[in-house]
Amino acid sequence: MGDKVAGIKQKGGFRACTFVFVLSALENMGFIANGISMVLYFKNEMHFDIAGASNTLTNFFGSTFLLCLVGGFISDTYLSRFATCLVFGTLEVLSLVMLTIQAYSKSLHPPDCGKSSCLKGAIAAYFYGSLYLYSLGCGGNRGTLPALGAGQFDENDPKGAKALASYFNFYLFATTLAAMIGVTAIVYVFIDQGWWLGFLISSVATLIGLIALAIGKPFYRIQQPGESPLVRVAQVIVVAIKNRKLSLPDNPEELYEINKIERVGTEERIPHTNQFRCLDKAAIVPKDSTAAAPWRVCTVTQVEEVKILARMMPILASTIIMNTCLAQLQTLSVTQGAYMDPRLGSIKVPTPSIPVLPLLFMAILIPIYEFLFVPFARKITGHPAGITQLQRVGVGLVLSVISMTIAGFVEVKRRNAFNQSPPKQISLFWLSFQYCIFGIADMFTFVGLLEFFYKEAPAGMRTLSTSFTFLSLSFGNFLSSAFVEIINAVTKRITPSRQGWLHGKDINKNNANLFYWFLAIVSVLNFVLYLYSAIWYKYKQENYSDAKTTTTSVLDAKEEKIDRDYGEAKQNVPVSSDDDRI
Repeated sequence: MGDKVAGIKQKGGFRACTFVFVLSALENMGFIANGISMVLYFKNEMHFDIAGASNTLTNFFGSTFLLCLVGGFISDTYLSRFATCLVFGTLEVLSLVMLTIQAYSKSLHPPDCGKSSCLKGAIAAYFYGSLYLYSLGCGGNRGTLPALGAGQFDENDPKGAKALASYFNFYLFATTLAAMIGVTAIVYVFIDQGWWLGFLISSVATLIGLIALAIGKPFYRIQQPGESPLVRVAQVIVVAIKNRKLSLPDNPEELYEINKIERVGTEERIPHTNQFRCLDKAAIVPKDSTAAAPWRVCTVTQVEEVKILARMMPILASTIIMNTCLAQLQTLSVTQGAYMDPRLGSIKVPTPSIPVLPLLFMAILIPIYEFLFVPFARKITGHPAGITQLQRVGVGLVLSVISMTIAGFVEVKRRNAFNQSPPKQISLFWLSFQYCIFGIADMFTFVGLLEFFYKEAPAGMRTLSTSFTFLSLSFGNFLSSAFVEIINAVTKRITPSRQGWLHGKDINKNNANLFYWFLAIVSVLNFVLYLYSAIWYKYKQENYSDAKTTTTSVLDAKEEKIDRDYGEAKQNVPVSSDDDRI
């Protein structure tokens, strides 16, 4: 198990990560531009209503981020991270070409039928086929690419640990700069030049990034796949259930663990912890067995891997609501902007380009955070990243509450102005308040989660674990779609007008502000749960430190004796003439 690093010592580092940054930037440039614009493409070209367009986009995002798990699983089990990125990147380019063809060919556009969705037959099959092939390619690529870059550093070395913390900041910086180009240049092409040309630019950009990633192969530390992480987890659960009636030994040292000779050179040993003691029953050695079998007994390290994943789950769950809020900003805010004044002096700004403001703010803040705040915080906390990953996530969750609250007030101001006689359009840049605050929140939370899931994961599950960040995004988008449907179903029964908060195609007759405030209240409750989960969580490094004072010295002494006995036995055993093995 574990990352088996192939290559000479000079490989890896930021030189290798440069190629990763190129692909992540060029791919994200098209993905962000597509993501914030497609709600208009669905509404104007594919003839969805507001709820239909919003849910189609959030379902697309949800599927994309859910499929990140597929990329993570494949790269941990079957292919290297590098090969996985190439495979899914190719699928992504193919799907963008298909979207380009549909956007260009009017025969692949449905007629406006006045319903929630007008797609049917072959046109619907082509539309959803290309859209969800895009989800598969993009998801598999995104689920693997951050871990490919992180694997270029040796975190066991103090310098490597600091470089790893900086890597995630630079990764976000590269994607942010590219996203700025996407929401300005590519969105301009979408709105003024044609949807097909925007999709074509995204296709070419992703292809160039994929070629750059392939060129960088000689510089990479290639992490080869190992034993399936899902199989290892299943073994622990199955054996623990089988042994549920057995009593745990008073001394954890009596639980099963392989010695240093049997371990693979790169395999880590995780000391025993006292949380989730029921899982320890998987490490009870069967009395009727002379040899350990995978589905009969598991090592303490294997059990602790499952415990780590179990400890991560509440943290993962606590970030879903924030991503639900993000999904609404990517859909409702674009719809709001269509009824606002897009002019900045003599410049007319496309509505989907408004996210350039928080992206610009992030592009300024990330270097300040990396080069000023982190060194200062390191001196105080001694942490390689300045503050812990969970502290970063907590800051982001608080800011997301503030963003949703402001979004509700901005919508009240916009709607009241537009519903005057004659209608008055407030400036599009009123949306920048909610976007900028949420942009900062995303800067803290996204990078914090990426680093958290990568560093805390067992060595053989790092790509899969890193993709948990995108799993939170996936659930957030699916929950967004569910919230829209549930809120509409409930409010149309209790409001005097008998209309839901987000009904129909005219947002000026809706109550989107109430929906934003509903998300703000849910986010406050979610933050309380997050605080409890973060306080309860114990970092893997802290587990190691605690365990060393009680168990590691004993285990090392046992292993030294095993090594000594093994060496003496090797000297006394004759070697056959035709075989140099014992």
